[in-house]
Amino acid sequence: MLGTMDDATTPHPADAATEPAVLDDGPAAGLRLRVTGRPAILQVTRTCETELASGGREFGVAEVHVYRRDWRVKSPPLRYGYDPASP
Repeated sequence: MLGTMDDATTPHPADAATEPAVLDDGPAAGLRLRVTGRPAILQVTRTCETELASGGREFGVAEVHVYRRDWRVKSPPLRYGYDPASP
């Protein structure tokens, strides 16, 4: 899915405009969002239901999913493919 990263060294100013992107495959397939600076990787999280731990302690737990930019796509919407090998 990933092509050459020909624009990986393009500077991305902090005030750059956002542009549309879409996630392909995986648990967040079809999710549309806006990104700034064309990031190479997106981390998507989803909160998990938890039970109270021993001693009354509370913890937050989240699923973590990684999506990598498809470098062949040059115009919006940018596309990010699910990486099932990432933790």
